[in-house]
Amino acid sequence: MLLYEDILTGDEMFSDAFPVKLVDDIVYEVDCAMMVVKDGDVDIGANPSQEEQEEALEEGAKQVNNVVHSFRLQSTTFDKKSFLSYLKGYMKAVKAKLGETKPDRVEAFEKGAATFAKKIVGNFKDYEFYIGENMNPDGMVALLNYREDGITPYFTFWKDGLKEIKL
Repeated sequence: MLLYEDILTGDEMFSDAFPVKLVDDIVYEVDCAMMVVKDGDVDIGANPSQEEQEEALEEGAKQVNNVVHSFRLQSTTFDKKSFLSYLKGYMKAVKAKLGETKPDRVEAFEKGAATFAKKIVGNFKDYEFYIGENMNPDGMVALLNYREDGITPYFTFWKDGLKEIKL
């Protein structure tokens, strides 16, 4: 199994236990789903029936995103101006880190990140923002969006802002 960790903060962001797809060699899209949790429950990965979900919610359980829940991601907010400011600093920090660890990847990162950042800004209102468990403002902001069906959630993570750890 692979665990993906933020290279700047060390926060665990996701694992390959979730469906992961590399897009444009610059970001990972990680499919996620809503699940019902309540105190004392242990999730073994089985999907509950519709009746079980409704019953669980009646008993004071809550519905959460499985990636957010599993990796203790924290919700945060941005307006477009503050997000652009954050993104500029984040890209600079990732570029510096790549310069130390993977200098051959810097040029591809700069091109790909600039192109993908334009897509994000163009659809800014569609995203929800999450940071790692330690809530370090210098770390990666994971972007939650929904597929074309408007129901299926997925996260976007910057490929070069992560390191893979084999478990």
